[in-house]
Amino acid sequence: MLAELWPPYGLLITTPRLELRLPHEAELAELADLAGRGVHPPGERPFLTPWTDGTYTDRARDVLQGYWSDLAEWTVSSWCLQLAVLRAGQPLGMVALRAKDFPVVREVATFSWLGLEHHGKGFGTEARIGLLTLAFDHLGAHAARTEVFQDNHASQGVSRKLGYQPDGISVDARGTEALISDRLRLTRERWQEQRHPPVTVDGVDACRSCFGI
Repeated sequence: MLAELWPPYGLLITTPRLELRLPHEAELAELADLAGRGVHPPGERPFLTPWTDGTYTDRARDVLQGYWSDLAEWTVSSWCLQLAVLRAGQPLGMVALRAKDFPVVREVATFSWLGLEHHGKGFGTEARIGLLTLAFDHLGAHAARTEVFQDNHASQGVSRKLGYQPDGISVDARGTEALISDRLRLTRERWQEQRHPPVTVDGVDACRSCFGI
């Protein structure tokens, strides 16, 4: 019933080890707890929006509010699809695909986080491949963009491994600090030149009107 009213609830991306989909209520609570316990080593600040700086409760509530907000504010001209990353039913983190004016621009941006205990196992790369498969092979995206701090070597490595290329820099303020990020861009042509692990995507047809395609 829920997927009939909101078709993205019927969207399922399956990679060799993972499932990506909108989380159920209990899974969302587990994801909030996972974020509350930490998504990066102490002392690091990998995100421009400092949502991980606060307490356990601050981080957990940020995940909940961000997820609910993206669902509530979804429009064809501006949307953000936040998907749970699950392995054998266990939530590992979240990935997001966002776009503005997608029917015209055909570009997406990605964002992700994993619980700290799930780092270094290739789950982030595999989840990104699943997300990009949806974007390029099913939604018809022309390019995917990401912005990464220059000292965020793990994220830089994932992006470059997947074929992203330099696309300039951006300078943003975080409080009184000016932070430089590398802009990276992956084109549809470059994506199609590469070999990727098998990925299946189900439920896209029912969602096309939500994405404006």
